Amino acid sequence: MKAFNRIFAAELLVLAVLFAAANIVLSEDSSGGRPYRVEINRLVRQIEEYGHADLSGCEYVTNIERYGENFYNTESDYAIREINGELYRFDYRAEADSGRTRLILTVNGILGVMAVVIISIMLYVKFAVLAPFEKLTDVPYELSKGNLTVPVKETKNRFFGRFIWGVDMLRENIEQQKKRELDLQREKKMLLLSLSHDIKTPLSAIKLYSKALSKGLYKSTEKQLEIAESINAKADEIENYVSQIVTASREEFLSFDVNMGEFYLSGLVTKIKGYYTEKLSLIGTDFSVSRYTDCILNGDFDRSIEVLQNVMENAVKYGNGKSISLNFSEEDGCVLITVRNSGCTLADTDLPHVFESFWRGVNAENIPGSGLGLYISRRLMRKMNGEIYAKIRDGHMDVTTVFTKV
Repeated sequence: MKAFNRIFAAELLVLAVLFAAANIVLSEDSSGGRPYRVEINRLVRQIEEYGHADLSGCEYVTNIERYGENFYNTESDYAIREINGELYRFDYRAEADSGRTRLILTVNGILGVMAVVIISIMLYVKFAVLAPFEKLTDVPYELSKGNLTVPVKETKNRFFGRFIWGVDMLRENIEQQKKRELDLQREKKMLLLSLSHDIKTPLSAIKLYSKALSKGLYKSTEKQLEIAESINAKADEIENYVSQIVTASREEFLSFDVNMGEFYLSGLVTKIKGYYTEKLSLIGTDFSVSRYTDCILNGDFDRSIEVLQNVMENAVKYGNGKSISLNFSEEDGCVLITVRNSGCTLADTDLPHVFESFWRGVNAENIPGSGLGLYISRRLMRKMNGEIYAKIRDGHMDVTTVFTKV
């Protein structure tokens, strides 16, 4: 805002200088500000040379009077000159001055209107555009520090209203995710502590039975078989607890909420095309979108964009960077959107695992990632009554999303 204030002050200074310069230039005149003197001087020379003067070509001088009885009796503006030893009175009208005054007023009026318009625009930009945006300057920093408690004040500003609303929604979502993560971690910790405690009982029994067997406390074969069966039962109990621990570790850690609705295929394609046309052109990857027939699809529009973005990002990361294409087909009341990238390096044996959480193939070495993109995409597609699958064809990787038509 300080930089804008400096620009605003400089703009006001320029306007003030422009006003002053225009008035100085318009106020100056080659004849000293009195153009009628030019005509009087010309008439004086005519009288000196010819003894008389012609007023037909004069614009300002209206009469010439030689000195006499009523020499000073006139209501007009006049100037007196001595010519050949006699006094002459030159009557004139000063309309030129009023005309110049009108010109100055007109120019000042135009400059004034321009100044009002410029200042109004600058003030509008300051209060309607910059001021609301300045309120958000500290928000990213506060979010990075984990300060999620202070809400962002909503506004009806036509430029940043939706942006401010979105930032506040982001803050709320981060806060909810943080709370959910803490609750989940607390529940898992309590579960692990409980299971760990429960495991101790059968484990102690196994150790006790094993120690008794090692010392030969059970002589009869029947008793030894009974103890062996007890050990096996306790081992099964421990295995069950371990299974619960594994299940708990695989519990959902991400939100897969979807808001089912209807949207046009063209809207989805436009979003993806807008995201990646420029990005892929900058890295030299050929990006093509095949023809398609527009139709209405079932699903969550925002989540559908997320799915295709995950697939596109995978194509960018693991392809050879030569080409990526978006292809369309229809089958059994569904629209199939296939993202194909050239240069697939994934092994056929790895293909069944690409939709597993945290799984990464051997081709992901030295490439940053979490192994969650396709996992999230499959969960979302199934939540939207769709599907996603992958195939390797002729050295290309095809990932196809299936959307149901309305």
